[in-house]
Amino acid sequence: SGRAVLACPEVDGGLGTPRPPAEIVGGDGDDVLDGRARVVTRDGTDVTEAYIGGAERALRTAVRAGATFAVLKAKSPSCGASGVYDGTFSRTLTDGEGVTAALLRRNGIRVITEEELRTADRLL
Repeated sequence: SGRAVLACPEVDGGLGTPRPPAEIVGGDGDDVLDGRARVVTRDGTDVTEAYIGGAERALRTAVRAGATFAVLKAKSPSCGASGVYDGTFSRTLTDGEGVTAALLRRNGIRVITEEELRTADRLL
């Protein structure tokens, strides 16, 4: 049995609460990390660097804790692990994952959403 470590990559990246809705425009979290997509708020403010910075902090936290998996918020441009909104602010889901989910996965940490947690014993 392990322990839970709580983190919010968006807050850790410097964004406040509450914050305006943001979506990935031009791809998913992998595309953001590779410089091919951006994270923008509904009013067009580019918050990509905050999302990348928060993802990097989440990865450091996970590595320090020895995490092998993470439970993340579904559909989030940061934490979505099994689909994110498509960047049109129309509540349309698309395949892909958020920035933090992508970075954790790239570093060998399994990601699931809170929606998948009910079946986590089968996933892990």
